[in-house]
Amino acid sequence: MLRFISKRLLSLFSTLFVATIVIFLMIEVVPGDPAAFMMGLSTNTEAADALRAELGLNAGVLERYFGWVTGMLSGDFGISYTYRVPVSGLIFDRMLVSVPLTVYALILSTVIAIPVGVIAASRRGTAVDTTLMGVAQVGVAVPNFWFAILLVLLFSTSLQWFSAGGFPGWEAGFWLCLKSLTLPAISLALPQAAILSRVMRSSVLEVMNEDYMRTARAKGLSERQALLRHGLRNALIPVLTILGLQFSFLLAGGIIIESIFSIPGLGRLVFQSIAQRDLIVVKSVVTLLVMAVVMITFIVDLAYAVVDPRLREGSN
Repeated sequence: MLRFISKRLLSLFSTLFVATIVIFLMIEVVPGDPAAFMMGLSTNTEAADALRAELGLNAGVLERYFGWVTGMLSGDFGISYTYRVPVSGLIFDRMLVSVPLTVYALILSTVIAIPVGVIAASRRGTAVDTTLMGVAQVGVAVPNFWFAILLVLLFSTSLQWFSAGGFPGWEAGFWLCLKSLTLPAISLALPQAAILSRVMRSSVLEVMNEDYMRTARAKGLSERQALLRHGLRNALIPVLTILGLQFSFLLAGGIIIESIFSIPGLGRLVFQSIAQRDLIVVKSVVTLLVMAVVMITFIVDLAYAVVDPRLREGSN
């Protein structure tokens, strides 16, 4: 197990190193001058040069890259060009919203998808299977922002059970904040639940045809008992991959949902920073999102090894 973890850690750090280079270079080639943008129409050459020097934009590419990376390693992400506050504080404040929203949406997606997939697989070819997979297909086809609009019209405008948007801040109370995140979380969760349920169904059907499942049934176990005792654990292996990808997608891909519900998350921060040419914020947030994707992949790999020890042994 130690050798397995060591290999995964080496891959993790190599990926992060390459990712920082790619992100830095991509941001560097983006046209436009942040100093000129910040000063607006009143800019002049002397003032722009002074601001550029203050922001450290006159330094060489390698100097700026290593300064940025070493700063991130020590928790110093630099100063925002636009807000003139530490980037780390901006990101932390937005993560206090985006991470709970992502976890909430992922929990809803999992709670919906796994039972639906198992039920559909256990009743393959019946009306129940056809209905569930038909609804799942609709969920895959409909974008999450459309679900968001429908939820606002129904639960906010018509029934008035939830507010149409905004986030009160965690100091206002946990349950009030959870309520404000419910509609956005459902909007994000429904399409992901549709995808996950189809993957779960296919995985369960594949497992049910394995030799050890036939042996379990031959020993007197019912179809349900064999699935719960022996099949479900193995059926979860491909599902773990999808869950890891979905967490990363939900964390990074909620820009539209956060805009619809006026939620101050990471997605909106990136969007606003791009519009304002606040490149230091864009670089830092994108790098953190890449780190989140890589870390989730690492955790999923470890979960594989726990669920199926054969994968751990095969890496030695």
